[in-house]
Amino acid sequence: MLTLTPSVDVAGKRVLVRSDLNVPMTDGVIGDRGRIAASAPTIRSLAEAGARVVVVAHLGRPGGVPAAELSLAPVADALAEEVGRPVAFARDTVGESARSTVDGLADGEIALLENLRFNAGETAKDDAERSAFAEQLAQFADLFVSDGFGVVHRKQASVFDVARLVPAYAGGLVSAEVEVSTRLLEDPARPYAVVLGGSKVSDKLGVIDSLLERADLLAIGGGMVFTFLKAQGHAIGASLVEDDQLDTVRGYLAKAEERGVEILLPEDIVMAASFDRDAEHWPADVDALESTPGGPTALGLDIGPRAAAAFARRISAAQTVFWNGPMGVFEFPAFASGTRAVAEALTRAHGGREEGRLTVVGGGDSAAAVRALGFNDDDFGHISTGGGASLEFLEGRTLPGLEVLEGRSA
Repeated sequence: MLTLTPSVDVAGKRVLVRSDLNVPMTDGVIGDRGRIAASAPTIRSLAEAGARVVVVAHLGRPGGVPAAELSLAPVADALAEEVGRPVAFARDTVGESARSTVDGLADGEIALLENLRFNAGETAKDDAERSAFAEQLAQFADLFVSDGFGVVHRKQASVFDVARLVPAYAGGLVSAEVEVSTRLLEDPARPYAVVLGGSKVSDKLGVIDSLLERADLLAIGGGMVFTFLKAQGHAIGASLVEDDQLDTVRGYLAKAEERGVEILLPEDIVMAASFDRDAEHWPADVDALESTPGGPTALGLDIGPRAAAAFARRISAAQTVFWNGPMGVFEFPAFASGTRAVAEALTRAHGGREEGRLTVVGGGDSAAAVRALGFNDDDFGHISTGGGASLEFLEGRTLPGLEVLEGRSA
């Protein structure tokens, strides 16, 4: 993979940068700027080196047609604040506004084009349609910088096809993500603990398979834990469960025992009378989740206090920690304690700055959770912007947006 370095002369050149600016937004208000902040250093460094920087990105899933609520216009303003320079905004992606905006750039200036996914060619399954859109994007580029790690697992025009048309490099963000993910896969310092949460086991089948070959400990929380508990014979009330994955989970438990990998499941669960912010709730041992007051209609919305303490102890003792997925419904304060405990344990582990220790928050809901709970990105060893891309990398899968950069040269 050819990485962009200061030795690459970008002065006076049009540099097309594929960033991941897919941030949560409601009524034009950005809920979490994490991906914008992570994208800013590469964009800023290119501008400081005299490039004419053309940033492209997507927001949401508009289905190939413009949608006002998914415009990147608010992102342009936020990006300008993060890079400390004005950011011109084009009202389309490859049309007249884009052409005039790019043509008007001087050395060191930055433009952001409108949402890539307003054009159906960006995500088209048809190679010819996708390539045609990539050729339109390439008209703005003397070279291409891939810096959106959250999309490198997608074979899309701005991720894959453009990189085949002009000299292509990995940006600083993508390079850093690949370096960290490779450490998790190939040579982790031990003990190596993996903490997995989120709602569904089925979302993480591949990564569990892969990490059972590498980790010393898998700690399981979130909604997915109830499939594990039911597979062990526990009654789980009305908690979320994937009955079609029970045999798969039993296979994981058997494989873990065979390989000497510890599966850490919660000793207790915070049960609730209903899925509601203000629902009546109580801690219950995993052997008694259907006990009063909730009975079989109660559902689990967080790991319990004893489980949270146990998870924190094991995280603090590990040299390498990868965490993906919240431990409960962290959006409701009553069910955020488990996620907060895991985050605090990771910050303590990172705060010591011990030689060789690596703590990684694996993007997606985990990254959103730590910021929503008031933690700073610098509190952790690394917060991935990847989400699905991070998981697919750790599964050992080939990612199109990285594969296309292999062996490229200017």
